Amino acid sequence: MQSQNRIAFKEWGAVCAALEQGTQSVIVRKGGIHEGEAGFRVEHDEFWMFPTRFHQGAEQLQPGKSSLLNHPLAQEPASGKLNLALYSVVEAVLELKDPSQLTFLQKLQVLNEETIQQRFEYKNPGLFVLLVRIFRLEHPFEVDQESRYAGCHSWVELSQYFDTINLKPVLNPEQFLEAQQAFQEIVARSQ
Repeated sequence: MQSQNRIAFKEWGAVCAALEQGTQSVIVRKGGIHEGEAGFRVEHDEFWMFPTRFHQGAEQLQPGKSSLLNHPLAQEPASGKLNLALYSVVEAVLELKDPSQLTFLQKLQVLNEETIQQRFEYKNPGLFVLLVRIFRLEHPFEVDQESRYAGCHSWVELSQYFDTINLKPVLNPEQFLEAQQAFQEIVARSQ
């Protein structure tokens, strides 16, 4: 793990809450409208999670998961601020091109089938699924929101580097092994 990092990844606050709770260990990404012709690419293998609220709603989550919207990571922070509490290390990446594989994602993440299907079909059919190991800070870093962070793009370069030395894993090794095995089942079915 890097000792410091300034790269952040924008994701719905509800998904960040699920990652922090350990109920999700994947990130499902299509990419925003500002990703360019090539679309989303996994440009970094370690990054801070940048919780967003844009386009996020209970109707996009699986039944019984709307309480994630009440989690602090899913709430709007103090005016002009952003809390960096989660750090991700990418362990594996899968690019799904077959829509029949989408049903296998349901047990790995909190978005509902319709939302996953919409993401899959946006522009060119396909989705990236990132298996991530999530770490958290006991006391988040408070960062000023800057206008350059706005917009529909996945990656943000923060104004400064933040230390990763006090991070604690969300899942213990046995729990993460279970997440890896579930991810590998999807990989095996997609080949």
